[in-house]
Amino acid sequence: MIHKYKYIIIAFLSFFFILIMYKHYLQANNIIQVMDFIPKNGFVPDEDTAVKIAEIIWIPIYGKKVLDNKPYKAELKGDTVWVVEGTLQKNMLGGVPYIEIRKSDCKILEVYHEK
Repeated sequence: MIHKYKYIIIAFLSFFFILIMYKHYLQANNIIQVMDFIPKNGFVPDEDTAVKIAEIIWIPIYGKKVLDNKPYKAELKGDTVWVVEGTLQKNMLGGVPYIEIRKSDCKILEVYHEK
């Protein structure tokens, strides 16, 4: 029985290796191109985009309750990093969500919720 699975695993790995080699062949011969550019204004070009990304990141972490911290404030620091923070409503205790998103490639640099 184990002998049977050995051939299945070898066949799968061989197929996977052939796919990888074929992809490299296509790239080397300019048959396909890999996207290697950054848009002029980065992947996070404006405040609205930064806020939408922040919500997409925050909701799975903190739940839909994080939407209670609207309006969100987005500020571009040093022309490279978007900082998005929530707003604490009047007469509410607690903190607000915070995130830093790199403008050029949308990398999340920091995310937390104040207490």
